[in-house]
Amino acid sequence: MSRVIGITGSIAVGKSSVTQYLKTHGYCVLDADEISHQALEKQSDCYDQIISHFDCLDEHQQISRSKLGRIVFHDAQKKALLESIIHPYVKKCLQKGIAECKDPLVFLDVPLLYETHMDEMCDAVIVVYVDEQTQLKRLMARNHIDEQEARLLINQQISIEEKKHMGDYIIDNRKNFEDLYQNIERVLKVLNDEIVCH
Repeated sequence: MSRVIGITGSIAVGKSSVTQYLKTHGYCVLDADEISHQALEKQSDCYDQIISHFDCLDEHQQISRSKLGRIVFHDAQKKALLESIIHPYVKKCLQKGIAECKDPLVFLDVPLLYETHMDEMCDAVIVVYVDEQTQLKRLMARNHIDEQEARLLINQQISIEEKKHMGDYIIDNRKNFEDLYQNIERVLKVLNDEIVCH
């Protein structure tokens, strides 16, 4: 049975750099974002439910992510409805992936790990951290948006400072890639040592 390690952070903290590093170093990483994109495809269990509640199809009868995004962005009720369709699907796929993984460690890349209570599936959680000011700057640069819009996006999640206190391991991503990779290796060493000790 693999040890399940959640990886989370907040928007624009560089979590994907961490998961990319793990994948290229041969670790099993299950990606919740990837699964939620699959949830919008015609062959998924969620497709019919979504189109029955949301006017979001494009001219090819595919779900338009941008259309759907615009519908739920400013409507908390519709956002909650969409999440009630997608999150159970994501959870089910993650559980299947965990069961199929033969490695000693399996990582779950879940941006909203705490918000969706998927941390309950994990033996431990890594939080990728940058301070809020760095997060704000990176998000504005990445998405080409102003501060007000960036804050709006950041405020839709539990704050990174709060998550920092909730995690079991912290990977600091405030500096450069070299520093980040050293921080990842430091946490991996602890995780791998713990497997040996068990």
